Amino acid sequence: MPILDVSRRLLSVPWRLLFRHWFTLASCLFGVFVTPAGVAVQTIGGLTAVDGIKVGHYTLASRPTGCTVVLVEAGAVAGVDVRGGAPGTREVALLAPTRTVQQVHAVVLAGGSAFGLDAASGVVRYLAERGIGYDTRVARVPIVPAAILFDLGVGDDPTIRPTAECGYRAAEMSTAGLVREGNVGAGAGATLGKIAGSGRAMKGGIGSASVVLPNGVTVAALVAVNAVGDVIDSDGQVVAGVRTENGLGLADARTLLRAGTGRLGRPGENTTIGVVATDARLTQAQATVMAQMAHDGFARALVPSHTPSDGDAIFALATGQLSASPDISTIGALAADVMSQAVVRAARAAVGIPGYPAARDLRVGP
Repeated sequence: MPILDVSRRLLSVPWRLLFRHWFTLASCLFGVFVTPAGVAVQTIGGLTAVDGIKVGHYTLASRPTGCTVVLVEAGAVAGVDVRGGAPGTREVALLAPTRTVQQVHAVVLAGGSAFGLDAASGVVRYLAERGIGYDTRVARVPIVPAAILFDLGVGDDPTIRPTAECGYRAAEMSTAGLVREGNVGAGAGATLGKIAGSGRAMKGGIGSASVVLPNGVTVAALVAVNAVGDVIDSDGQVVAGVRTENGLGLADARTLLRAGTGRLGRPGENTTIGVVATDARLTQAQATVMAQMAHDGFARALVPSHTPSDGDAIFALATGQLSASPDISTIGALAADVMSQAVVRAARAAVGIPGYPAARDLRVGP
């Protein structure tokens, strides 16, 4: 189709719709994605494709670790589902559908094990300075749930971990633009494929993906992959994971498990944590279902997942920008879909660090 014809067609679209779906329109213009009418369109925006969401990373220079902040300053209905046997979390009890507070103002993902939960305090300070939070009559209290992953064994000094200042800086750096992936924020020290020990592991990181339905609803995911297991793509191929004994190839965790030679490691030293989001209007119960269904994305893309050695957790956010009645079954299914894609993207975006090569170093996948 000539460029002039494309321009004329775009000019006939209402401006509100143009701005609402600029990720999708840009993809179509440059031939990145071509889909028939009435089919969900994959976008390139990641989690920030959902209106009302900003993402910021802060990565420490002195050791591979950091934090990632998902800001929803106007508030978002939230749910959570924790499946792993060794989680580290903050403010998750208030996300139950029976609780009084229905909205959150940010979600923090951080490295540093339990020490990294301190990053959420910095985000609370950032929001409080701007008058954002739950109105208690005497003060607005920012509601900021958080989850952490274990990366203390990466680098030379485990006393270096994310602090409140890390969270504040990540919030300051948050943007509605494209989500940075790979060795950033909570993914800076993330590793994966540890079923034969850390000596045969690989580099993990941050990944994000999103999709837009024909009715305009967006569903997106962001994840920090620090799994004991391998990352598997939609074709069943290993993207990154436990390496062979010579370190030059992939051993495949599924093969090791069936041979009885895999070991899942010490509890608490792994964990994959993430956020799924939509601009649909959900109740807190529906947001919880969305988080629950999104875990199917972990099960598809991480083998094994939800082990006693992992603290796997997923938060769900609904900004409510669209007033149409949601189909939670569809939204939940797509949350699992984009989460599995985000996991794969994290492995492919990662860059190797000393002791932990990345997928690109082994020339695995496209």
